[in-house]
Amino acid sequence: QVQLVESGGGLVQPGGSLRLSCAASGSFFRIATMAWYRQAPGKQRELVATITGGDSTNYADSVKGRFTISRDNAKNTVYLQMNSLKPEDTAVYYCNYRLISKEYWGQGTQVTVSS
Repeated sequence: QVQLVESGGGLVQPGGSLRLSCAASGSFFRIATMAWYRQAPGKQRELVATITGGDSTNYADSVKGRFTISRDNAKNTVYLQMNSLKPEDTAVYYCNYRLISKEYWGQGTQVTVSS
């Protein structure tokens, strides 16, 4: 069983920045594919960014050039640096861990972009 604990959400003005963190338990973090998803009110959960164990990254078109996903295997932590935030980025952000057939989710952290 893997536990994921997210932090770093909050209220920020348009154009601002936030960094989300997700700390994972377990011994296989370094080879797991980690991802951030988000879900806005009334919308389906959508993939924001992924990073593989080999540090390959992928981003949703809506966040390319603004968000950066990274990982620190020594700390079992994945990050999402969010810059130039827009009101449409408002959502609950979830951390996701995938390794072979296993998948785990964090509890989510709220990000609100508003003036």
